[in-house]
Amino acid sequence: MSYHHVDVDELEPTPDRPSEQRSVSDVAGLEHVAVHRYDVAPGEAIPLAYHYHDDQEEVFYVVEGELHVDTPEGEYVVGADEAFVVEPASPQYAHVPEDGVATRVVVVGAPSVDDVHPYEPDDADGDAEADG
Repeated sequence: MSYHHVDVDELEPTPDRPSEQRSVSDVAGLEHVAVHRYDVAPGEAIPLAYHYHDDQEEVFYVVEGELHVDTPEGEYVVGADEAFVVEPASPQYAHVPEDGVATRVVVVGAPSVDDVHPYEPDDADGDAEADG
């Protein structure tokens, strides 16, 4: 058996991210699920780009503030104590607009795989484009 007690505030932020990401899964050595806490200031985003995953499911749980998620279907606004679920092959871009408020989000993704592809929302036929 193995247990991990993690003080997320003590974790070093992941470098080179558009917002402050602290990875619980990295420090705990989790292999099957990705768990991250994000502190997103106005004008910042969670992902590096508008994207989709082949197999990974994601859950964005807003602890405080308000997260905006752009999708091909439109923009969703997710408030505190609400969750936004993204199924595989569903493009999304999670961010806080310039006129928004500081937002804290816990994001869980499973399986923990590197299957991300950029999505081009202006693609004329509506298909997502992979970064082949």
